[in-house]
Amino acid sequence: MCPGAFNALVARAVARAGFNAVYISGGASANSAGYPDVGLLSLTEMCRNIREVSTASGLPVVVDADTGYGEVEMVHRTVVEYARAGAAALHLEDQVFPKRCGHLDGKQLVPVEHMVEKVRAASESRPDDGFVVIARTDAASVNGLDDAIDRGMKYREAGADMIFPEGLRTEEEFKTFADACPGLLLANMTEFGKTPMINVRTFSDMGYDLVLYPVTMQRVAMAAVTKGLTELAEKGSAESFLDAMQTRTELYDLLGYTPGEEWPFPS
Repeated sequence: MCPGAFNALVARAVARAGFNAVYISGGASANSAGYPDVGLLSLTEMCRNIREVSTASGLPVVVDADTGYGEVEMVHRTVVEYARAGAAALHLEDQVFPKRCGHLDGKQLVPVEHMVEKVRAASESRPDDGFVVIARTDAASVNGLDDAIDRGMKYREAGADMIFPEGLRTEEEFKTFADACPGLLLANMTEFGKTPMINVRTFSDMGYDLVLYPVTMQRVAMAAVTKGLTELAEKGSAESFLDAMQTRTELYDLLGYTPGEEWPFPS
C-alpha cells in the first residue's frame, strides 16, 4: 500500500502510520497548487515536492511523471532529476499531452512505438538498478483491454520494471490483465473513478505488487477543511470543532519537535 502525500507533513504522517512507501500524485500536486490535473506543473516544481516528501518521510518515494514533460529528450532529464531529488520510482503514461485524469473520458493515446521509446529512454537513464521504472497505459478505456495488455507487454520489453494499467473497471479486468501481462504490477485505487473499491488483499491475490491511494488523504483533508470553513463563517468561532483538530501537541509530536530543544533536521 502506497498512500499519496500532497505535502511533506502528510508524508511524515504516512511514515508514522507504518507504511513502507509514499506516493506523489501529479493530480494531487496540481490540485494543491490550485490547478486541475492537466499537466500544468513543471519538472522543477515536482522535484521540489520530491525533495520535501523524501526528506520528511525517509521512505521510498514513488512519483507521477505524467507524460515525461515532453519528448524522449525530456524523459532522460526527468529520470535524472527525479532520482537526484530523492525519488525511488516513477511512472510514465502513454497519453497525448495535455493529459487527462486516468478516470475521465476523452483520453487520447500516443502511438505504442512512441511510448516504447520513452520507456527505453527512462530505463537507460536510471541511476542504478534499484530505481524502478513504471509504465502506465490508459489503453483499456480507449481501445479496450486487449490493447492495454499488448502495450503492457511491449513496455516490459522496452525496459519497464512494473506495469500500471489505469482505469480498469472490474476485478475481472484486473485479474485478466495480471494473467496476460506477468511480472510486477501496479494498481491505482483512487476513489470516485472507474475502478470500484477493492481491498489490497484482493489486489495481492490477483497478482498486484503495489497499490496506490493517490488522492485519498487530500480528499479527507479537503472535506474537513471545507466543513471547518463553513462552520467558522456561520458561527464566528472555531470552538465547535476543536475536537476535530490536530492539537498543537500532536503536531509537534509528528514533527519530532520539542519547544526549547534543538530540532534534529532529517538527514
